[in-house]
Amino acid sequence: MFNKKAYWYHQMTKPIIQVADDAPGRGGLVERTMTDIRRLIGERQLMPGDSLPAENALAAELGVSRTIAREALRGLAALQIVEVGNGRRARVASSNADALSLILDHTVHTRQLSIQQVLDVRRTLETRTVNLAALRRSDAEAAELQRIVAAMQVALDGNHEEIMELDIRFHEVIARASGNALYSILIESFRVITRQTWHIGWRARGSYHNRRDNIHLHDRIARAIAAHDADAAEAAMSEHFDGAVATLLRAGIN
Repeated sequence: MFNKKAYWYHQMTKPIIQVADDAPGRGGLVERTMTDIRRLIGERQLMPGDSLPAENALAAELGVSRTIAREALRGLAALQIVEVGNGRRARVASSNADALSLILDHTVHTRQLSIQQVLDVRRTLETRTVNLAALRRSDAEAAELQRIVAAMQVALDGNHEEIMELDIRFHEVIARASGNALYSILIESFRVITRQTWHIGWRARGSYHNRRDNIHLHDRIARAIAAHDADAAEAAMSEHFDGAVATLLRAGIN
């Protein structure tokens, strides 16, 4: 006997889209599934570290094959929205700057952005973060900045690679001290580009005295932050970036 109620329930609950794994629209289906998974994370208010449904359950819920669900999860993992691993369910990832850093690196390498354009944006961001850091920094963050500068001064006579890593860390600590997590992500996203251009700028500074003066400028920034002097911190950071831009221009980087 025909059960009208059961028939319509089946029609309303079956997946709207049914695309074979080898169909021409597979790529678009993977992208839509990625969007659906992100929507699911938001609707269920999942937090970093929370698990998503198992692949089979996720595929059934979204009306796609397990293969499509797996590809969508891998795509989201590449964007560091989820974490996947053998033998366990996908989990919501914590935010970090790695994906954005790769995008910036790609746009510079393919000449969609110039180093000078990146520095222009970074200068705008960092003059703001240093201002906020001077107002909001903790005692521990102020002390960490001063320790970094001291380590840079010690390394000046030898390990330039160490100075580069200390320099990167210096700016990231300032961003963290601003109290705005988005500033931290944005500043950390410059890490790959900085490692590629830092040595060029260091060589272009040429003399020991010019390099020492650059570290002294970091010391001025750290001292201004420690003193809660936002204006002095911002002025020193502006001077720092003006010098960095001029140095790279002399080295032929534009």
